Amino acid sequence: MTPEVAYTRRAQAMLRAVVAGRAQVSCSCEPDLFIDGVSCGDQFTAHALAHAGLITASRLAAIGQRVPAALTPAGLAALADRAA
Repeated sequence: MTPEVAYTRRAQAMLRAVVAGRAQVSCSCEPDLFIDGVSCGDQFTAHALAHAGLITASRLAAIGQRVPAALTPAGLAALADRAA
């Protein structure tokens, strides 16, 4: 986990949207994040969260297909660390 990405307020808001069930990711090597059905305006941070292992697709799907996003155990820990 990189502090520059994981500990920004924007990244934390993205993680909270995933927990709330409001987020989807596209299945690809550079997964795009969608919140409330709209493309997230900061895909750089979305990609960084995915590459840091904080968010992932909730299930396997075809390349490019959108599926619900899920937090990994590391993502849950990052969110809990900031809440404490």
